[in-house]
Amino acid sequence: MRIRKNVWPRRHVDWLCFLLIGISMPIVFIFEMIVVLPFIHPPGSFLHTFTFAMAVFLIFNITGNFAACIMVDTSVDGLLKVPEKPFSTGWHKCVKCLKIVPPRSWHCKICNCCILKRDHHCPFTGCCVGYRNHRYFIMFILFLFIGSTYAFIYNSVFLWTLKSANWLSFLKILCLPLMFVTGSLWSNMSLIFYNLNILAVVYSIVLLIYHLPVILKGGVSYERRKGAYPYGNDRWQANLQEVFGKRMHLAWLSPLLRSELIDSTDIWKID
Repeated sequence: MRIRKNVWPRRHVDWLCFLLIGISMPIVFIFEMIVVLPFIHPPGSFLHTFTFAMAVFLIFNITGNFAACIMVDTSVDGLLKVPEKPFSTGWHKCVKCLKIVPPRSWHCKICNCCILKRDHHCPFTGCCVGYRNHRYFIMFILFLFIGSTYAFIYNSVFLWTLKSANWLSFLKILCLPLMFVTGSLWSNMSLIFYNLNILAVVYSIVLLIYHLPVILKGGVSYERRKGAYPYGNDRWQANLQEVFGKRMHLAWLSPLLRSELIDSTDIWKID
């Protein structure tokens, strides 16, 4: 596995999105574990212990896959060899970096390099999603969806049932500036986190709806826009294996589990 030399975002918008994820996730997690969870389940009870363990598993996979997606280098650097007649097999010369690159490799002007099997540039990770880190990106948004949905249920019970939130709380959720003119920071804290929770649920759902059908067809975002998937397999299981590797049935358990990638077209021989 190759690690990127420069893992920091390059654009201001990427920095904002990166900090939103990087700062809000640990703060919200601590709030959920210290304030919300003990309020609903008594500490020491089975449900408290089970929910705490689930939360740790989810936050580990969210942050772990997020970090892996950022750190893993998915550029064309590290190709072992170029075919003797590359242009006859679909390879092309990039006019930006002047390298001969395989099919489905495109140059990213933000990352300033060609990306293997480039899917898209993600502003939240500040890097491109491609051949080597596609697995981590999908797992990140999948676990973000599961975790944020789990938290949304608990936060809803906490706010609307146990804390007896009123119509003013509902207005504050719809209109964030109201939080700055009514109530204290602490009283509005749960509403702020509730808004972030809703944002995470919506964000992850939209991304899953967009990306899952694409990988099931063995494609990338560029091919989705073109409406054709020339490199896809007939079996969706084989397409999933190209993203999650030989151990795809276990790869979801942890970003630390190694799962060697398989490319059915055999054009991305990497070191």
